[in-house]
Amino acid sequence: MPLALVALALTAFAIGTTEFAAMGLLPQVADDLGVPVPQAGWLISMYAIGVVIGAPLLTALCAKLPRKAVLIGLSALFTVGNLLCALAPNFALLAAARLITGLPHGAFFGAGAVAAAELAPPHLRARAVSVMFSGLTVATILGVPAATLLGQHLGWRSAMLVVVGAGAVGTLALARLLPELPSRPGAGLRSELATFRSGQLWLALGTVVTGCAGLFACYTYITPVLTEVAGFSGQGVTVVLALFGVGMTLGNLIGGYAADRALRPSISAAFLLMALALALFAVTAGTPWAAALTVVLIGLFGFATVPTVQTLVMQKARTAPTLASATVQGAFNLANAQGAYLGSLALSAGLGWTSPTLVGSGLALTGCLVATAAWALDRPSRRSAPVEPAASPAVEPVG
Repeated sequence: MPLALVALALTAFAIGTTEFAAMGLLPQVADDLGVPVPQAGWLISMYAIGVVIGAPLLTALCAKLPRKAVLIGLSALFTVGNLLCALAPNFALLAAARLITGLPHGAFFGAGAVAAAELAPPHLRARAVSVMFSGLTVATILGVPAATLLGQHLGWRSAMLVVVGAGAVGTLALARLLPELPSRPGAGLRSELATFRSGQLWLALGTVVTGCAGLFACYTYITPVLTEVAGFSGQGVTVVLALFGVGMTLGNLIGGYAADRALRPSISAAFLLMALALALFAVTAGTPWAAALTVVLIGLFGFATVPTVQTLVMQKARTAPTLASATVQGAFNLANAQGAYLGSLALSAGLGWTSPTLVGSGLALTGCLVATAAWALDRPSRRSAPVEPAASPAVEPVG
């Protein structure tokens, strides 16, 4: 495994830590800055808005620049954003700093996924992408609990400063270990936008928005399910959420391996298995050990979709994949918003704490159907397509 992939994973670890740890630190932030907890929750929304805005904007602005310089710059911007968060004297400036911190998120993962794929031989490119995303999943196991614990004992600003240190380490690792990755010939905003003429690309993004919303419909409300239905204590919930992170990490690695062997079947299978696991959770939630096991399966199948769909998008936008790859991160955030909203409707209707998991199961099944339909529609074009040169850029067809 190239050390450059480790550098990408280190920065992904820092990004994942700051994205998810903020949820556990909201009470400390609210108490320190004198705002209600619901208002402190706006910090999560500000970060998501930054992701949605920054993914296309920064990718477009950096389209003609060498990718190593782009990745270093995005990592540095993320690190500076976290430093501004740690130093913010009031809630308004903290919210603005969270917006800045979210800006490079999508652009980094978009450019990083393309770079990871180019660092590996054609038959291992999906696995290389999964190695980079493993930094994000490991953050849910190690970074988020550690930052939350530190914030609870030494204050939320100390947790932010630790993330600053992690971001600085990732930035230096990129500068030291990442080889030169020049921009593609003819790269620019026009060529990047031209890839969005592909119907298959839109179907891939639609698969993310619909299918991955199932995961977020469940995860958004998983804590009350674990406490109110399964009967876990606060510490028990922390352990189960760490197990969820273990499932995510395994799913990410398995998804990368499966995508290199059979991309299209892997995507459909991952969404189908996620739908089944979410439906099962509604049944097992009342039994603690069964609920914990099912949570691991939800994380595994839910995150197996990430390297598979990311690889498919880069395949369909092969001549100019960076903007399309970054757009996937925006699609994940739309899935997050949609899943949380639809789950809240089920709860508001009085259908019970497990109702969002059933909503999620339906959404994941819808994603499976969209992915399978896209696969069927793509077969005629693949049979009639000319054979591509062996040295073609981005990700080679694998499914």
